[in-house]
Amino acid sequence: MSFLRGVRVGIDVGTVRIGVARCDPDGILATPVCTVPRATKVEPDQVPSDMSEISGLVKELEAVEVIVGIPVSLSGSEQRAAALTREYADRLATVLEPVPVRFVDERMSTVVATRRLRERGVRGKKQRAVVDQAAAVEILQGWLDAQRRRT
Repeated sequence: MSFLRGVRVGIDVGTVRIGVARCDPDGILATPVCTVPRATKVEPDQVPSDMSEISGLVKELEAVEVIVGIPVSLSGSEQRAAALTREYADRLATVLEPVPVRFVDERMSTVVATRRLRERGVRGKKQRAVVDQAAAVEILQGWLDAQRRRT
């Protein structure tokens, strides 16, 4: 399988915020984009504001795929958080059609992102503001690296 050239968007789905990252068209480096507040009140027949914002970013970046991190437990099993993330991503996929949404194990992405931010001296409120973006970068970069190893 050859690697399709194009921008990918990485998503770290949280209950309060959603971290968004992107990569270059050659799929080499993931970088942070933004943090989107999670919609709290959602009418069943309307697109939630967070999904609408993500959809706008995907279109603006002309992304060819969206990579969503699934929080798998250390034992490799999927718990309630993973089911909620899949549910969110499935609904997001209908909003993003025809752009495909792919899942990747995001085990420890927030922990790694937090550690890297701390190593760079980012702490407290500043860290909370960007940790979701940094986790999205970890998710997307891990996926990109795995794709390169396969080709």
